[in-house]
Amino acid sequence: MSTLVKPHGSDNLKPLLLEGDALAAEKARAASLPKINVSSREAGDIIMLGIGGFTPLDGFMTHTDWQRVCDGMMMANGLFWPIPITLSTDEATANGISEGDDVALADSESGEILATMTITEKYTIDKAHECMQVYKTTDMEHPGVKMVMDQGDVNLAGPIKVLSQGGFPEEYGDQFMTPAQTRAEFEKRGWHTVAAFQTRNPMHRSHEYLAKIAVETLDGVLIHSLLGKLKPGDIPADVRSNAIGTLIDKYFADNTVIQAGYPLDMRYAGPREALLHALFRQNYGCSHQIVGRDHAGVGDYYGPFDAHHIFDEIPADALETQPMKIDWTFWCNKCDGMASMKTCPHEAGDRILLSGTKLRKALSEGEDVSSKFSRPEVLEILRAYYASLKDDEKVEIKMSGHSAR
Repeated sequence: MSTLVKPHGSDNLKPLLLEGDALAAEKARAASLPKINVSSREAGDIIMLGIGGFTPLDGFMTHTDWQRVCDGMMMANGLFWPIPITLSTDEATANGISEGDDVALADSESGEILATMTITEKYTIDKAHECMQVYKTTDMEHPGVKMVMDQGDVNLAGPIKVLSQGGFPEEYGDQFMTPAQTRAEFEKRGWHTVAAFQTRNPMHRSHEYLAKIAVETLDGVLIHSLLGKLKPGDIPADVRSNAIGTLIDKYFADNTVIQAGYPLDMRYAGPREALLHALFRQNYGCSHQIVGRDHAGVGDYYGPFDAHHIFDEIPADALETQPMKIDWTFWCNKCDGMASMKTCPHEAGDRILLSGTKLRKALSEGEDVSSKFSRPEVLEILRAYYASLKDDEKVEIKMSGHSAR
């Protein structure tokens, strides 16, 4: 019997990806169905539903679920869920289909049919209300707000059958791991307690320190990188993966860290996204999630530790996966090492505060970066990447002032 945390709201994972003869038959049927094009964010959600990352959902949310998740982080059936998982289309397309119809869901970029769906409900939402509840703003400069406001005017609800993993296994190989695969790997290693470390950036010294705090107290750490779409100026997944892999090889003890990736786009929802991260990391088998400064934040929309506080506001039994809350971390010249507000007694002038934004800016401008900020082997990989960029791409990085872990 597994000693890992149970999947969210279920005794077992519920992947919606078909296999074998059922997959072949549904692919053939999908070719003749009306087609709905889905956004990059929706495609990532479909793939997560397919691999069981969003267990126990069986598809896209109804209006009642949308409303209750927005207002109380709880679905109609009482299941804790912090961010709506919805599918939208334009009004003309919605008018051409009826409740009870089956449709094919196609990636708007590749054209690949990712899933089929039975439409159980068509509904409209107050997009501004969703933005205020989930993102705490309606500012169109916020990338998550823009994502919601730009989506179709009609939401479609219903169960889905997933037909594809969207090319992630082919593109990322062993790094793309499903919840079933991470759970099997944890059990193979004899791990019972595992912390997830969320990242969309290469890891600097502060990130490394956070992961090592978890290594000291738990069996292992899953460095879980976002493989979906980022915002302009962010470092591509293959470069990030190489940098993180090098850091693990050079600076972590054997059998303490696994690097893997998941297929979602960033929503930049700050505290609410921290809860969603913990929820699907429970499905991946993680008992804890590291929550540092400005988890999943962007710009100045959230306080640096709002993602800590929100875990205290949800019911005690909402999630099995627990937050590992860690204060500001930095290099202290007087301590002569990494420290946090809880361990360092020295003045602010003795501390070097580290952030992905600062690192990207320094590298894009060709500045020297101290080994107190990032490991030399990691800097070598990142310098090679920035040297390969065109001038307009470097300008885009400089203009990208958002900050998100």
